[in-house]
Amino acid sequence: MQENSVAAVDLLERFEFRNIRQDEIEDAVNIEQICFPPHEACSREHMSERIMKVPELFLVAVDKSNGKIAGFLNGLATNETDFRDEFFTDINMHDPEGKNVMLLGLDVLPQYRGQGLGRELVNQYVLRERCNNRSKLILTCLDQKVEMYKKMNFQDDGIANSTWGNEQWHEMSRKIFI
Repeated sequence: MQENSVAAVDLLERFEFRNIRQDEIEDAVNIEQICFPPHEACSREHMSERIMKVPELFLVAVDKSNGKIAGFLNGLATNETDFRDEFFTDINMHDPEGKNVMLLGLDVLPQYRGQGLGRELVNQYVLRERCNNRSKLILTCLDQKVEMYKKMNFQDDGIANSTWGNEQWHEMSRKIFI
């Protein structure tokens, strides 16, 4: 068994991967504030809207030892192929039949980083969205995260149209069916 496979099995034993629950909105908001600087973090209002309207596209990793959310990945479905800032703020852009998922945030609390949890959240998300007949995951990230996402099988599609938080972002994509 490869080292990555052993690590994935350990993570599956240690964490429960599931959709977020309505009573976890405050936890998600707090984690987002820890993981992103204020000018990049999702607002309480938008995070609440996402969870209330599209919990099925919000995957959490819950630490089985304490019942707390250690990290999450969230997005919205669309047939669009290019990321734009409106996805962050307008949940009505979600199309339940959309073939692509615009990933809006990968959040892992600092004490859980460096253990492969972010990668496993992405892998679990891919498995789930494959069952939903989605084609591609699309995200934006800063320069310093490009290599991390490449290790998660995303390709760098160049500089994004996004200027969220007055930053320059890379648009990255990962096919769900290979």
